Amino acid sequence: MRLVSIRTDRGVRPAVVVEIAGVDRVAELPSVIPSTLSVLVELEARAIAAQFAASITAEAPALTGTALDVPVRPGKLICLGYNYRGHVPDGQDPTANDPEFPDVFVKTPNTYAGPHDPVRIPHGAQDVDYEGEVAVVIGRRAHQVPLDTALDYVAGYTILNDVSDRAWQRRQSQWALGKCSDGFAPMGPWVVTPDEVPDPQDLLVEVIRDGAVTVSQNTSTTIFSVAFVIHHISSVLTLEPGDIISTGTPQKLPEVGESHRPLAHGDQVTVRISHLGELTTRFVSDQEVHT
Repeated sequence: MRLVSIRTDRGVRPAVVVEIAGVDRVAELPSVIPSTLSVLVELEARAIAAQFAASITAEAPALTGTALDVPVRPGKLICLGYNYRGHVPDGQDPTANDPEFPDVFVKTPNTYAGPHDPVRIPHGAQDVDYEGEVAVVIGRRAHQVPLDTALDYVAGYTILNDVSDRAWQRRQSQWALGKCSDGFAPMGPWVVTPDEVPDPQDLLVEVIRDGAVTVSQNTSTTIFSVAFVIHHISSVLTLEPGDIISTGTPQKLPEVGESHRPLAHGDQVTVRISHLGELTTRFVSDQEVHT
């Protein structure tokens, strides 16, 4: 099941997306359902939504043209730094340089952007970059979760582009100012429930910039699994329904890394993840926004 948040004249409402005869149809959930996906992701409400989804017909409007909001506005958006192994020559242990613990940071609520919202490149920014990531949506309160049951706390998965200002990131040991410009966390377009994601450690993550593939790597190469990350983070802080953990980005392909080019006005970046779909973000300059 795919869950979205749609923008209506009555505010943002949760809805479901169902493919009928090759067309994605969207239907707003009935008023008995909680008004935000942050609440809807809780297990009982998701069951009601699934029953409703089964009743959708081809009379429902097409998803194309529907105004989508951030699928879930998390109370906490927790992100990982280095979490994918790079290329290791034959005969070498691929785990030899693994860190003991994940590198964890947060992105603030001003960064949240919907799947169709353009992302503004801040005035004076000289090195804005993209990071395509699998994001995990928490479905119930999680505190000190055992590793072997950690996936039971997942309500679904979405796509996140962890947009970063590398210049600000390099200016200090803490990453906050490099990660938290307005709109620097576009998400979506939907939340995919776990029944449609057989194994979160077997998803192909690809990033396409202006038509060229710049990232292509499977989540099987992550250092810390989704289950471990939930287990690890919940040992320190309590995760609530709707909270999101973004699991880090693969390294860019070697030839791309050698010819790094900061994002500029008009660039488009698509994050494509198997079983989850695509998130395309258009970047615009601050000057264009204010003219």
